[in-house]
Amino acid sequence: MLAKYIHDVNADYRRIRQQIPLGPLHTKAEYDRAVAVLDDILDEIGQQDPHALADLAETLALSIEAYEDSHVAMPDASGPEILRSLMEDHELAQSDLPEIGSQGVLSEILSGKRDLNVRQIAHLAARFGVSPSVFMPLATGTTKSPTTKKRKMRVP
Repeated sequence: MLAKYIHDVNADYRRIRQQIPLGPLHTKAEYDRAVAVLDDILDEIGQQDPHALADLAETLALSIEAYEDSHVAMPDASGPEILRSLMEDHELAQSDLPEIGSQGVLSEILSGKRDLNVRQIAHLAARFGVSPSVFMPLATGTTKSPTTKKRKMRVP
């Protein structure tokens, strides 16, 4: 019975892999495809938080991040630092990002007291033309505070 189940899962997994680049990304083409699929998933998720595809989005973001860590030289920065830098580069005030939430919510995000949700990440990625993985919280397995989590910063 288990052998049949594994056989069926293998066939399903191969079909999914033809559409979605799951697993380690080895080439720029695989990376570009993963970013495009993640963008599509975030568009599909929209403002639904939580959503059934959120785990898939996080998995893709982790694969994208791993590729970027080994192939793209970027200085270390946390999600709030990246957002703050992008806001400064584009001369934006907190009031210029109403799609993210109130100024109070944005203040909490920028101070590291609150993580961005999937809807907010989708809006920011589209607005600034960056990969959504830039804004995804890092999975560390430890209980570090959000302000200590660092990510490689890539500013367009």
